[in-house]
Amino acid sequence: MSGHSKWATIKRKKEATDSKRSNMYAKLLRAVEVAARDGGGNIEGNMTLASAVEKAKSFSVPNENIERAIKRGTGDLGDGARYEEIVYEGYAPGGIALLIEALTDNRNRTAQEIRHAFSRNNGNLGETGSVAWQFTRKGVIVVEKAAAPDEEKLLELALEGGAEDLRDSESSWDIITTPQDFRTVQAAMERAGVEVFSAELSMIPQTAIGVDGSEAQQVLRLIEALEDLDDVQNVYANFDIPEEVMASL
Repeated sequence: MSGHSKWATIKRKKEATDSKRSNMYAKLLRAVEVAARDGGGNIEGNMTLASAVEKAKSFSVPNENIERAIKRGTGDLGDGARYEEIVYEGYAPGGIALLIEALTDNRNRTAQEIRHAFSRNNGNLGETGSVAWQFTRKGVIVVEKAAAPDEEKLLELALEGGAEDLRDSESSWDIITTPQDFRTVQAAMERAGVEVFSAELSMIPQTAIGVDGSEAQQVLRLIEALEDLDDVQNVYANFDIPEEVMASL
């Protein structure tokens, strides 16, 4: 398993400052709005919306804000901003592949900001298709080991629920599903009383590249610079950095 899931878990645990939390809320609600616009406001019938709502809730976004975002997306509260979904690709130091998902109402502004983040942090913005082939969309359900049943029992529950795999992510387990089975497996975990730390659709790398030391620091610095951009929703990477190294950085 790449370090991406571990990185997301560590960040979620640490919590951002109030100013960053406000920025995160805006990003999460934008994703909810666009998912509702593109696939309808029924969570059960729109797995992208279900994932966006689940992620927003995991960051404690108030339910009323989520509901308003869904209504903006479906047009029940009038026309919202018209966001365009764009994917950027590139490389971080050490040859780490980066896949960046953005929602923007100004393509030129977003492209300029992303290009600037790459150039200032020793990365290289790539052409369309340069790294996307290395990633596959999957459902990722994270269960912390401290709150999980033993590995054999969790694997049994996951497979019975329809999961593809159970992967060790140091202090947590990652239950991997197809996008179509994501909600079914999540519901199976909840019925079994398994405490889910986070659940979302993600882009999983086919292989991971190990990095450490100063190179790891450079990789995470670039990823943080990209994640701090208002229009960037998700940054996926194929790095593998030990959890204790990521926590210290």
